Amino acid sequence: MSQPDFNLSESKIAIIGLGLMGGSMALGLRGKCAVLYGIDPHPATLELALSQHIVDYADSDPAKLPSDVDLVILAAPVPAILAIINQLPITISHPCIVMDLGSTKRLVVEAMANLPERFDPIGGHPICGKEKLSLANAERTLYYAAPFLLTPLERTSQRAVSAANQIIEALGAKGKTLNAVDHDRILASTSHLPFLISSALARTTPEDVAPFVGPGFKSTSRLAGTSSSMMLGVLQSNRENVLNALHGMQSQLAEIEAALSAGDFEKLESLLNEAQTKYQSFTGN
Repeated sequence: MSQPDFNLSESKIAIIGLGLMGGSMALGLRGKCAVLYGIDPHPATLELALSQHIVDYADSDPAKLPSDVDLVILAAPVPAILAIINQLPITISHPCIVMDLGSTKRLVVEAMANLPERFDPIGGHPICGKEKLSLANAERTLYYAAPFLLTPLERTSQRAVSAANQIIEALGAKGKTLNAVDHDRILASTSHLPFLISSALARTTPEDVAPFVGPGFKSTSRLAGTSSSMMLGVLQSNRENVLNALHGMQSQLAEIEAALSAGDFEKLESLLNEAQTKYQSFTGN
């Protein structure tokens, strides 16, 4: 028997993980759904979520979610998302859409594929955020105008796709669909590699230059401020793609080093001009 069409304004939504991403989503969906549940293991986060009326109900235990919740959003680090997926069968008995916000998709989608039939899974990844995590740094407009990538499974219904797109529209984001394999390959270059480059820059820079740090260094090294506990799971779950991206970066650095070492400034200028052109094509600046 098919399920009725999804209607965001009448839906009961649960967000598991009330950090930066989950908290910002809760703020963006507040008043746009019937009921909003929040699940998080940290008591201080739950207290803040309730005192600021970010969610209607909050608890630390996913098992306490009502069985008739319509949509569960998994807004946790990738390893936690994988663990929660394995726990869902014992917490929810009602037919339910499940969407994640994880930064890698292949392992998440594979885990979702093994969920019982009463779950209707779809992968998701909003391309936004900042290095300062936690609910205290959440913003209602964090998702606005940001790409929101969807990675449906073969079993994903049109109802789940509609639900995801209604959420994307409510947040003011821009939806785009691709498969999980392509997602992880692309994000290795556009997100995971930049984090490692920022981290390497921060580690390489001598501490005695701190008084002279300017906006160039700050903007280039900003991602190094991201919690390693969050990024480690991303790097583990996308290891091969990240290694390929790193090898490409090492090759580019070696070419720049060779030109500089040889005093071939004509070659160096050519390399830098090529980089500038590619940057402008990526960013439109």
